[in-house]
Amino acid sequence: MEFASKSWDFLVSLISSAGIFDVVDIALVATLLYFTYVFIRDRRAGKLAAGVVILILLQLLAELLELNAMRFIMQNVFQVGLLALIVVFQPELRSALEKVGGEPLRSLKSIGEIRERIDQSRSAAWIKPLCDAVTDMAAERTGALIVIEQSTPLGDIAAGGIIINADMNSYLLKNIFFNKAPLHDGAVIIRGGRIWAASCFLPISTNKEIAESLGTRHRAAIGMSENSDAYVIVVSEETGTVSIAHEGKLRRGYDYNSLRAELERIQTKHMHGVTR
Repeated sequence: MEFASKSWDFLVSLISSAGIFDVVDIALVATLLYFTYVFIRDRRAGKLAAGVVILILLQLLAELLELNAMRFIMQNVFQVGLLALIVVFQPELRSALEKVGGEPLRSLKSIGEIRERIDQSRSAAWIKPLCDAVTDMAAERTGALIVIEQSTPLGDIAAGGIIINADMNSYLLKNIFFNKAPLHDGAVIIRGGRIWAASCFLPISTNKEIAESLGTRHRAAIGMSENSDAYVIVVSEETGTVSIAHEGKLRRGYDYNSLRAELERIQTKHMHGVTR
């Protein structure tokens, strides 16, 4: 108790001794860090940023423990790393610069979105209407591309489409992919069990081992699964075959029961990841 009291007194004295410019400095840095976090949180670059932080920690560890070999390697990595980072983060840097001076305070509305996303992801009510829609579209030979977001944020992909943010509904999903609908060309992204965005364009896989019989829709599904940990459902317009792409691999021939079992397995896996 005495230690806590002394610690509090020290903290109060430290704050009281700080000048007004020190307080402003700290507030500005905190604000900058917050908006940086909000910006990368919803994008795949978030994991790249985590990798950069790990490299910085390795550099500090090498310096503290005087690990000469590791220090030499990390120093050379950082010498060329700045240019590499500019290339890797080019889309995110451009987007961030475009938003500077625009409406930065709009990001404040995202407070609590992570909590909401986690709460929604714990419900499995979205699985049945999704399976209903997919099997109906397969029977009608309606092509579809549906991305189920996992731990890798897909905000940059969704930003290129149309944000919907609606409850999962089989009729809505089928209407989106109806071949005369304005949003049918592209992918739908599912986040937290909700239809988050539509008409999104996905990266096309350049893997030369993909069968030539697979069209652009399947190559986009594989490409998205290569660039994230998302599960991508594909309905073939030509054959009505239902497939799922994950980690660069495509599994085909799902029916209603096998699709629902797979989605329930994904849901259980995601829930365990969220609660840890």
